[in-house]
Order: sequence, then C-alpha cells, then structure tokens
Amino acid sequence: MTQRLNCWEFKRCGRQGTCPASTEKRADGINGGKNGGRACWAIAGTFCGGKIQGVYSQKLASCLKCDFYKLVLREEGKAFIGGREIVKRLES
Repeated sequence: MTQRLNCWEFKRCGRQGTCPASTEKRADGINGGKNGGRACWAIAGTFCGGKIQGVYSQKLASCLKCDFYKLVLREEGKAFIGGREIVKRLES
C-alpha cells in the first residue's frame, strides 16, 4: 500500500503541530491518517482556506468540495470513514 498523505502534507499549510487535525489523537488511524490528518473535515477548529473553520455541520459544504476530501474518498473507496462516523468516534 502506498503512503497516504495527511491534510497538512497535501495542503502544505505549515500548521502541523498546531492545527487540531494534526493533534487530534482520538482520530489516529482513521482513513489511514496520522491523528486527524485524513479526517480533517470532521474535526472542529481546523485551519483551511485562510481561516479557522467551525464544527463539522458548519464546514461540511465547503469540505465536500475540497480536493483533499475527494482524494481521501477516492483512495479509501468502500473503506472510507465519513464525517458522521468520525464525529461519533470523537464523542465516545
């Protein structure tokens, strides 16, 4: 299996270590990512598009259009873990 990129690697945002996607340990391994690196669309407070994003329900529409989201969806195929399931895992 090839190395899967995390969002900060794909977007080259430079926020690894400070963005919640890179520090959310409860999401580690989801969609093959490190911490929340391949679940960023379901993690509140991520930094994307030049601003801090809200919770899952507030940012879902923009995330569904994101090239990185589409990449993860395509790479994971039937094994893809979507936002609702990720949010459930983070809440438990």
